Amino acid sequence: MSAPPPDASLCPLCGRSNQCAILAGVDPLNCWCMDTPVAPDALARIPEPMRNKACLCPACALGTDKPRPPASADMMSPTQPLELDP
Repeated sequence: MSAPPPDASLCPLCGRSNQCAILAGVDPLNCWCMDTPVAPDALARIPEPMRNKACLCPACALGTDKPRPPASADMMSPTQPLELDP
């Protein structure tokens, strides 16, 4: 049995709402991510199984929030734990 797919509305780093315009049915050009630089280290912290599955939230994208494990452990691969920076 495979794990359920990740919730695309949640940030893969902190588990909070990622405020995605596409998921909300809003024009993607109006999404916060179109005007916000995404910190390269934030992208690097996304666990491999979560990449290209869900967007980061604004705080994690900016690198202004300390990462927390995702809300559901089912979203992570048991062979690739979340790596948190000290």
